[in-house]
Amino acid sequence: MTQTPSFAHTLRIYWEDTDAGGVVFYANYLKFFERARTEWLRARGFEQETLRANQRVMFVVADTRVRYLRPARLDDQLRVTVEVREAGRASMDIAQVAWRGDERLAEGEIRIGCVDTDSFKPRRIPAELLEGLTASPR
Repeated sequence: MTQTPSFAHTLRIYWEDTDAGGVVFYANYLKFFERARTEWLRARGFEQETLRANQRVMFVVADTRVRYLRPARLDDQLRVTVEVREAGRASMDIAQVAWRGDERLAEGEIRIGCVDTDSFKPRRIPAELLEGLTASPR
C-alpha cells in the first residue's frame, strides 16, 4: 500500500454552491473534491490537459463514497485534502476530506482509473506519473 502526505486546497463557498437555505448542496462536495485532485496533480507537476494531449491518458472517476458530517454554509472557507491510500497499476484509491478550520465536514473515498483518451479502455498509469503522485513531496 502506498500512502502520501495530504495535499490541501482552499476554496470559498459561494451562492451557487448552496441551496435555498444557504447550506452547501450535497453533490457539490464531489465538485470540491474534483477541484482539489486537479490542484494536487498540478502541484505535483502534472497538468491534466498535457497528460491527455501528450501521453494520451486521463483519469476518470470509477467509484465514490461520501459521508456528510456537518453542513458548510455560504461564505465558509474550506480546506479540501487529498491523500493517496492505494495505488495500483491502473487505478488509485484516494481519501478526501472537506474541513472548515478543525471541523471535519465531509469525507470521501474516490477511486480513479487511468484510461486511454481514444478508447477509454483502462491502461497502466505511466511510471513517471505514478512515481510523481506517490512519492513524498519535495
